[in-house]
Amino acid sequence: MIYLELLIGFLEVGCFSFGGAYAAIPLIRDVVLSYGWVTEEMLTDMIAVSESTPGPIMVNLATYVGTSQAGIPGAIIATLASILPAFLIILLIMIVMKKALDNKYVQAVMRGLQACVIGVITAVGCQMLVQNAIRPAIAEPADFRPLILAGVLALLYFGSRKVMKKGLTPIMLIGISACLGVIMFGI
Repeated sequence: MIYLELLIGFLEVGCFSFGGAYAAIPLIRDVVLSYGWVTEEMLTDMIAVSESTPGPIMVNLATYVGTSQAGIPGAIIATLASILPAFLIILLIMIVMKKALDNKYVQAVMRGLQACVIGVITAVGCQMLVQNAIRPAIAEPADFRPLILAGVLALLYFGSRKVMKKGLTPIMLIGISACLGVIMFGI
C-alpha cells in the first residue's frame, strides 16, 4: 500500500509543480504531510539535506521521503514518480521539435537563444563575482580574492586551450577551483 501511496503522491508532485524546485516545496509539503509520512520538523530537515546534496531538490526530497517510508524500493518509486511527468512532457516536445528543428527559422532562433543563455550566465557570474568582491551592504573591506581566483581559473582554462589545443573540462575546473578556494579562503 505504501508503494502505491508514494507513486500517487509523487506523481501529483511531478504533474503539478511548476516554477522550479523552490516553487515545488509547498506542494511536496502538502503531499508529504497529508499522507502523514513525516512530521513538519522532519520535512524541514529533509529539505535542508536535499538542498545541500547534488541534484534537483525535488528529486532529492522524493528519494529521501521514499527511503524513509519504504527503503530502497520506496526511494525508486518516489523518485521515478516525481520525474516521470516531466520526462514524458519533454519526450513529447522533442518529437514535435524534431520536425521543427529542420526549419531554418527555428534553427536561427535556437542559435539566438544559445547566445542569450551564454550572455545571461556570464552576466550572473560577473554580478556574483563583483558582489562577493565589493560587498557594499556588509560594510566590510573589499575582498579581491574572488576576482583573483576567477582570473587564475580563466588563465588556466584559456592557457590550456592555447598550449594543449583543448580546454580543461568543467570537472577539472571545479576541482582546481575547490583546491584554490581552500588555499585562498581556508588558510
